[in-house]
Amino acid sequence: MPKKVDHEARRQEISGALWRIASTRGLDGASLRDVAAEAGISLGRLQHYFRTKDEMLAFALRRINQLAGDRIRASIEAAGAEPSPRPVLRACLAGMLPLDAKSRIGTLVGVAYFARAVHDEQLRAEARDGIPVLRAFFADQLRLAAERGELAPSRATEDEAMLLISLVDGLSTYILLDVHGPQQALELLDLHLANLFGPPADGEKGAAGDQ
Repeated sequence: MPKKVDHEARRQEISGALWRIASTRGLDGASLRDVAAEAGISLGRLQHYFRTKDEMLAFALRRINQLAGDRIRASIEAAGAEPSPRPVLRACLAGMLPLDAKSRIGTLVGVAYFARAVHDEQLRAEARDGIPVLRAFFADQLRLAAERGELAPSRATEDEAMLLISLVDGLSTYILLDVHGPQQALELLDLHLANLFGPPADGEKGAAGDQ
């Protein structure tokens, strides 16, 4: 009887090979053949799961985002049953930064994907899809903070939410370029949140999990 193949597991194994290449030499010149060699499979077998490099990058990016989301949710849950908006936002924003080896690889894969998306409408549309959802979630947290008297109502807007996303994008880029390290990026993030919310209450900054 033929052995049943777990296709999702195989795709994840191939993604793992892609991540290893990203962490050591980058993805700019990496081909499907390079990834197949890193995964220990033939090019034909890899193309059974991913016909193109773009398909592989898209899957890898979705997988990385899923894992990052899992880490962020665990961090928020560790804060208790109903954490206030500020630590929720900090956990989300810190979880989007490349603060360790795994999250750095995720950012590198994202950079490779976005560089290709600039010249490909289908990839660009997929890259854009998650931004309105994230912006709306952040805006909801800001509005909740305003309702609780923790934030000026004038700052509880989707524009402010977009500034938070843009801040993390910029901090991530400068971590990759060694303009600053992960710890300084966190300090800058906390400085911005302090300007937005005021000084944190005792223990509030770490309530959603310091990185």
